[in-house]
Amino acid sequence: MAGETGRCSSPGCTEPPITVLRGSGERLCARHFSASVEGRVRETVEGTGMVQDSDVVVVGLSGGKDSTVLLSILSRLLRGRPVRVVAVTVDEGIAGYREETIRTARAITAACGVEHVIVSFEDYCGRTLDSLVRQRPEHPCTICGVLRRRLLQNAARDLGATRLATGHCLDDEAQSALMNILNGDLRRIVRTGVPDTGAFVPRIKPLRDIPEKEVTLYGVVQGIYTPLPECPYAGEALRSDVRTLLSTLEYRHPGTMVRLMEGYGRLRERVGGCAEAGRVSYCPDCGEPSTGGLCRACELLRDLRTR
Repeated sequence: MAGETGRCSSPGCTEPPITVLRGSGERLCARHFSASVEGRVRETVEGTGMVQDSDVVVVGLSGGKDSTVLLSILSRLLRGRPVRVVAVTVDEGIAGYREETIRTARAITAACGVEHVIVSFEDYCGRTLDSLVRQRPEHPCTICGVLRRRLLQNAARDLGATRLATGHCLDDEAQSALMNILNGDLRRIVRTGVPDTGAFVPRIKPLRDIPEKEVTLYGVVQGIYTPLPECPYAGEALRSDVRTLLSTLEYRHPGTMVRLMEGYGRLRERVGGCAEAGRVSYCPDCGEPSTGGLCRACELLRDLRTR
Protein backbone atom coordinates (compact mmCIF):
# COMPACT_ATOMS: atom_id res chain seq x y z
CA MET A 1 0.00 0.00 0.00
CA ALA A 2 1.38 3.41 -0.95
CA GLY A 3 2.62 5.55 1.89
CA GLU A 4 4.34 2.83 3.94
CA THR A 5 7.10 4.32 6.10
CA GLY A 6 10.70 3.25 6.47
CA ARG A 7 12.89 1.59 3.88
CA CYS A 8 12.47 -1.35 1.57
CA SER A 9 13.31 -4.65 3.28
CA SER A 10 15.57 -5.78 0.42
CA PRO A 11 19.26 -5.67 1.44
CA GLY A 12 20.97 -2.44 0.42
CA CYS A 13 17.80 -0.80 -0.91
CA THR A 14 17.02 2.69 0.39
CA GLU A 15 13.83 3.23 -1.59
CA PRO A 16 10.56 3.78 0.30
CA PRO A 17 8.22 0.78 0.39
CA ILE A 18 4.91 0.84 -1.44
CA THR A 19 3.43 -2.22 0.26
CA VAL A 20 3.85 -4.76 3.05
CA LEU A 21 3.45 -8.40 2.05
CA ARG A 22 0.90 -9.86 4.46
CA GLY A 23 2.47 -13.29 4.45
CA SER A 24 6.09 -12.38 5.17
CA GLY A 25 5.78 -8.85 6.55
CA GLU A 26 8.36 -7.60 4.01
CA ARG A 27 8.17 -3.93 3.12
CA LEU A 28 8.98 -3.62 -0.56
CA CYS A 29 9.63 -0.74 -2.94
CA ALA A 30 8.07 -0.78 -6.41
CA ARG A 31 11.07 -2.49 -8.02
CA HIS A 32 11.48 -5.22 -5.45
CA PHE A 33 7.73 -5.77 -5.18
CA SER A 34 7.56 -6.40 -8.93
CA ALA A 35 10.56 -8.74 -8.68
CA SER A 36 8.84 -10.61 -5.83
CA VAL A 37 5.66 -11.22 -7.84
CA GLU A 38 7.61 -12.24 -10.93
CA GLY A 39 9.82 -14.54 -8.89
CA ARG A 40 6.88 -16.33 -7.32
CA VAL A 41 5.23 -16.79 -10.71
CA ARG A 42 8.53 -18.10 -12.13
CA GLU A 43 8.79 -20.54 -9.23
CA THR A 44 5.23 -21.77 -9.87
CA VAL A 45 5.80 -22.21 -13.61
CA GLU A 46 9.29 -23.66 -13.54
CA GLY A 47 9.10 -25.48 -10.22
CA THR A 48 6.04 -27.47 -11.25
CA GLY A 49 6.98 -27.91 -14.92
CA MET A 50 3.84 -26.08 -16.04
CA VAL A 51 5.40 -25.13 -19.37
CA GLN A 52 7.81 -27.28 -21.36
CA ASP A 53 9.94 -26.45 -24.39
CA SER A 54 7.95 -26.81 -27.66
CA ASP A 55 4.67 -26.09 -25.87
CA VAL A 56 2.01 -23.92 -27.48
CA VAL A 57 0.53 -21.87 -24.64
CA VAL A 58 -2.84 -20.22 -25.19
CA VAL A 59 -3.54 -17.46 -22.65
CA GLY A 60 -7.17 -16.70 -21.90
CA LEU A 61 -7.12 -12.90 -22.09
CA SER A 62 -10.27 -11.09 -20.97
CA GLY A 63 -8.54 -7.71 -20.84
CA GLY A 64 -9.10 -7.48 -17.08
CA LYS A 65 -6.30 -6.98 -14.57
CA ASP A 66 -5.57 -10.65 -13.81
CA SER A 67 -5.27 -11.88 -17.39
CA THR A 68 -3.38 -8.73 -18.42
CA VAL A 69 -0.81 -9.26 -15.67
CA LEU A 70 -0.61 -12.96 -16.54
CA LEU A 71 0.15 -12.29 -20.20
CA SER A 72 2.71 -9.61 -19.34
CA ILE A 73 4.64 -11.83 -16.91
CA LEU A 74 4.29 -15.05 -18.88
CA SER A 75 5.38 -13.55 -22.20
CA ARG A 76 8.46 -12.09 -20.50
CA LEU A 77 9.20 -15.29 -18.59
CA LEU A 78 8.99 -17.46 -21.72
CA ARG A 79 10.82 -15.08 -24.03
CA GLY A 80 13.82 -16.80 -25.58
CA ARG A 81 12.41 -20.27 -24.95
CA PRO A 82 11.05 -22.43 -27.82
CA VAL A 83 7.48 -21.81 -26.69
CA ARG A 84 4.69 -20.22 -28.73
CA VAL A 85 2.32 -17.92 -26.81
CA VAL A 86 -1.07 -16.93 -28.24
CA ALA A 87 -3.71 -14.83 -26.45
CA VAL A 88 -7.39 -15.68 -26.95
CA THR A 89 -10.18 -13.28 -26.00
CA VAL A 90 -13.80 -14.41 -25.80
CA ASP A 91 -16.31 -11.75 -26.84
CA GLU A 92 -19.48 -12.74 -25.03
CA GLY A 93 -21.47 -9.85 -26.42
CA ILE A 94 -22.06 -7.66 -23.34
CA ALA A 95 -22.99 -4.17 -24.47
CA GLY A 96 -21.11 -1.32 -22.81
CA TYR A 97 -18.61 -3.66 -21.16
CA ARG A 98 -16.84 -6.07 -23.47
CA GLU A 99 -15.88 -3.40 -26.03
CA GLU A 100 -13.61 -1.68 -23.50
CA THR A 101 -11.96 -4.87 -22.31
CA ILE A 102 -11.24 -5.93 -25.91
CA ARG A 103 -9.48 -2.60 -26.52
CA THR A 104 -7.36 -3.25 -23.43
CA ALA A 105 -6.63 -6.82 -24.60
CA ARG A 106 -5.48 -5.55 -27.99
CA ALA A 107 -3.19 -3.00 -26.35
CA ILE A 108 -1.44 -5.51 -24.06
CA THR A 109 -0.95 -8.10 -26.82
CA ALA A 110 0.59 -5.42 -29.04
CA ALA A 111 2.89 -4.33 -26.20
CA CYS A 112 3.96 -7.93 -25.53
CA GLY A 113 4.31 -8.80 -29.21
CA VAL A 114 1.90 -11.73 -28.82
CA GLU A 115 -0.53 -13.07 -31.43
CA HIS A 116 -4.13 -12.25 -30.54
CA VAL A 117 -7.26 -14.22 -31.52
CA ILE A 118 -10.84 -13.14 -30.74
CA VAL A 119 -13.74 -15.61 -30.70
CA SER A 120 -17.37 -14.77 -29.97
CA PHE A 121 -20.56 -16.25 -28.60
CA GLU A 122 -22.35 -14.94 -31.69
CA ASP A 123 -20.08 -16.91 -34.03
CA TYR A 124 -20.45 -20.05 -31.90
CA CYS A 125 -24.19 -20.13 -31.25
CA GLY A 126 -25.60 -17.19 -33.21
CA ARG A 127 -26.48 -15.22 -30.08
CA THR A 128 -24.81 -12.70 -27.80
CA LEU A 129 -24.82 -13.17 -24.04
CA ASP A 130 -27.17 -10.20 -23.70
CA SER A 131 -29.61 -11.97 -26.01
CA LEU A 132 -29.26 -15.29 -24.19
CA VAL A 133 -29.80 -13.66 -20.79
CA ARG A 134 -33.01 -12.01 -21.95
CA GLN A 135 -34.28 -15.51 -22.61
CA ARG A 136 -32.95 -16.98 -19.36
CA PRO A 137 -32.43 -14.07 -16.93
CA GLU A 138 -32.08 -16.20 -13.80
CA HIS A 139 -28.62 -17.62 -14.59
CA PRO A 140 -26.44 -15.16 -16.55
CA CYS A 141 -23.16 -16.24 -14.96
CA THR A 142 -23.88 -19.93 -15.55
CA ILE A 143 -24.58 -19.30 -19.24
CA CYS A 144 -21.47 -17.16 -19.58
CA GLY A 145 -19.17 -19.54 -17.71
CA VAL A 146 -20.24 -22.67 -19.59
CA LEU A 147 -19.99 -21.11 -23.05
CA ARG A 148 -16.81 -19.16 -22.34
CA ARG A 149 -15.02 -22.31 -21.18
CA ARG A 150 -16.20 -24.14 -24.31
CA LEU A 151 -14.98 -21.39 -26.64
CA LEU A 152 -11.58 -21.19 -24.91
CA GLN A 153 -11.12 -24.96 -25.21
CA ASN A 154 -12.21 -24.95 -28.86
CA ALA A 155 -9.88 -22.06 -29.72
CA ALA A 156 -6.98 -23.68 -27.85
CA ARG A 157 -7.42 -26.94 -29.75
CA ASP A 158 -7.74 -25.12 -33.08
CA LEU A 159 -4.44 -23.36 -32.36
CA GLY A 160 -2.70 -26.62 -31.50
CA ALA A 161 -2.28 -25.62 -27.86
CA THR A 162 -0.65 -27.94 -25.36
CA ARG A 163 -1.43 -25.64 -22.41
CA LEU A 164 -4.29 -23.24 -21.66
CA ALA A 165 -3.23 -20.56 -19.18
CA THR A 166 -5.83 -18.64 -17.20
CA GLY A 167 -5.40 -15.66 -14.89
CA HIS A 168 -6.85 -17.24 -11.76
CA CYS A 169 -5.13 -15.79 -8.70
CA LEU A 170 -5.16 -17.00 -5.09
CA ASP A 171 -8.48 -15.27 -4.36
CA ASP A 172 -10.15 -16.93 -7.38
CA GLU A 173 -8.87 -20.35 -6.38
CA ALA A 174 -10.04 -19.92 -2.78
CA GLN A 175 -13.46 -18.71 -3.93
CA SER A 176 -13.87 -21.70 -6.24
CA ALA A 177 -12.83 -24.10 -3.49
CA LEU A 178 -15.33 -22.67 -1.03
CA MET A 179 -18.10 -22.61 -3.66
CA ASN A 180 -17.51 -26.27 -4.47
CA ILE A 181 -17.79 -27.12 -0.78
CA LEU A 182 -20.92 -24.99 -0.29
CA ASN A 183 -22.51 -26.60 -3.35
CA GLY A 184 -21.53 -30.10 -2.22
CA ASP A 185 -19.99 -30.57 -5.68
CA LEU A 186 -17.90 -33.72 -5.19
CA ARG A 187 -17.01 -34.04 -8.87
CA ARG A 188 -15.46 -30.57 -8.96
CA ILE A 189 -13.71 -31.10 -5.64
CA VAL A 190 -11.94 -34.22 -6.93
CA ARG A 191 -11.50 -33.03 -10.51
CA THR A 192 -7.71 -33.39 -10.30
CA GLY A 193 -8.28 -37.12 -9.93
CA VAL A 194 -9.92 -37.45 -13.36
CA PRO A 195 -7.64 -39.37 -15.74
CA ASP A 196 -6.18 -37.44 -18.68
CA THR A 197 -8.11 -38.58 -21.75
CA GLY A 198 -6.50 -36.05 -24.07
CA ALA A 199 -9.94 -34.51 -24.62
CA PHE A 200 -9.11 -31.22 -22.91
CA VAL A 201 -6.17 -28.90 -23.38
CA PRO A 202 -4.61 -28.98 -19.87
CA ARG A 203 -5.12 -25.78 -17.89
CA ILE A 204 -2.38 -24.03 -16.00
CA LYS A 205 -2.72 -21.20 -13.48
CA PRO A 206 0.61 -19.37 -13.06
CA LEU A 207 -0.92 -16.71 -10.74
CA ARG A 208 -2.56 -19.23 -8.42
CA ASP A 209 -0.39 -18.28 -5.41
CA ILE A 210 -0.56 -14.48 -5.88
CA PRO A 211 -3.26 -12.56 -3.92
CA GLU A 212 -5.57 -10.39 -6.00
CA LYS A 213 -4.41 -7.20 -4.30
CA GLU A 214 -0.83 -7.95 -5.31
CA VAL A 215 -1.89 -8.69 -8.89
CA THR A 216 -3.64 -5.31 -9.02
CA LEU A 217 -0.70 -3.46 -7.48
CA TYR A 218 1.70 -5.14 -9.90
CA GLY A 219 -0.45 -3.94 -12.78
CA VAL A 220 -0.40 -0.39 -11.42
CA VAL A 221 3.36 -0.39 -10.84
CA GLN A 222 4.02 -1.76 -14.33
CA GLY A 223 1.67 0.75 -15.93
CA ILE A 224 -0.55 -1.95 -17.45
CA TYR A 225 -3.56 -1.60 -15.15
CA THR A 226 -6.57 -0.02 -16.80
CA PRO A 227 -9.67 0.68 -14.67
CA LEU A 228 -12.59 -1.03 -16.37
CA PRO A 229 -16.32 -1.19 -15.68
CA GLU A 230 -17.57 -4.17 -13.74
CA CYS A 231 -19.48 -6.79 -15.68
CA PRO A 232 -23.19 -5.90 -15.35
CA TYR A 233 -24.01 -9.50 -14.46
CA ALA A 234 -21.26 -10.00 -11.84
CA GLY A 235 -23.35 -9.20 -8.76
CA GLU A 236 -25.86 -11.94 -9.57
CA ALA A 237 -23.47 -14.85 -8.99
CA LEU A 238 -22.87 -16.86 -5.80
CA ARG A 239 -19.20 -16.03 -6.34
CA SER A 240 -19.95 -12.38 -5.51
CA ASP A 241 -21.13 -13.32 -2.01
CA VAL A 242 -18.28 -15.78 -1.50
CA ARG A 243 -15.76 -13.12 -2.62
CA THR A 244 -17.11 -10.68 -0.02
CA LEU A 245 -17.03 -13.32 2.73
CA LEU A 246 -13.47 -14.43 2.00
CA SER A 247 -12.23 -10.87 1.65
CA THR A 248 -13.61 -10.05 5.10
CA LEU A 249 -12.12 -13.18 6.64
CA GLU A 250 -8.73 -12.54 5.01
CA TYR A 251 -8.68 -8.98 6.36
CA ARG A 252 -9.56 -10.08 9.89
CA HIS A 253 -7.53 -13.30 9.84
CA PRO A 254 -4.57 -12.97 7.43
CA GLY A 255 -3.66 -16.25 5.75
CA THR A 256 -7.23 -17.55 5.61
CA MET A 257 -7.11 -18.17 1.85
CA VAL A 258 -3.75 -19.94 1.96
CA ARG A 259 -4.96 -22.21 4.76
CA LEU A 260 -8.20 -22.90 2.89
CA MET A 261 -6.28 -23.98 -0.22
CA GLU A 262 -3.92 -26.16 1.83
CA GLY A 263 -6.90 -27.91 3.43
CA TYR A 264 -8.66 -28.20 0.09
CA GLY A 265 -5.59 -29.87 -1.37
CA ARG A 266 -5.56 -32.43 1.45
CA LEU A 267 -9.28 -33.07 0.91
CA ARG A 268 -8.67 -33.74 -2.79
CA GLU A 269 -5.89 -36.18 -1.95
CA ARG A 270 -8.17 -38.09 0.43
CA VAL A 271 -11.15 -38.46 -1.94
CA GLY A 272 -9.44 -38.12 -5.34
CA GLY A 273 -9.64 -41.82 -6.11
CA CYS A 274 -13.40 -42.16 -5.74
CA ALA A 275 -15.24 -43.85 -8.61
CA GLU A 276 -17.44 -40.84 -9.34
CA ALA A 277 -14.40 -38.78 -10.31
CA GLY A 278 -13.19 -41.29 -12.85
CA ARG A 279 -16.27 -41.47 -15.05
CA VAL A 280 -15.70 -39.84 -18.42
CA SER A 281 -18.19 -40.05 -21.27
CA TYR A 282 -18.82 -38.05 -24.42
CA CYS A 283 -21.65 -35.78 -25.47
CA PRO A 284 -23.82 -37.36 -28.19
CA ASP A 285 -24.41 -33.95 -29.81
CA CYS A 286 -20.90 -32.48 -30.09
CA GLY A 287 -18.55 -35.28 -29.06
CA GLU A 288 -17.03 -33.24 -26.24
CA PRO A 289 -16.30 -34.93 -22.89
CA SER A 290 -19.18 -34.87 -20.40
CA THR A 291 -20.08 -36.37 -17.05
CA GLY A 292 -22.87 -38.35 -18.69
CA GLY A 293 -25.30 -37.58 -21.53
CA LEU A 294 -25.23 -34.10 -22.99
CA CYS A 295 -22.35 -31.82 -22.02
CA ARG A 296 -23.30 -28.65 -20.15
CA ALA A 297 -22.87 -26.44 -23.21
CA CYS A 298 -25.17 -28.53 -25.43
CA GLU A 299 -27.64 -28.97 -22.59
CA LEU A 300 -27.72 -25.22 -22.07
CA LEU A 301 -28.14 -24.42 -25.77
CA ARG A 302 -30.87 -27.06 -26.18
CA ASP A 303 -32.74 -25.64 -23.20
CA LEU A 304 -32.49 -22.10 -24.60
CA ARG A 305 -33.76 -23.24 -28.02
CA THR A 306 -36.90 -24.72 -26.44
CA ARG A 307 -37.82 -21.54 -24.57
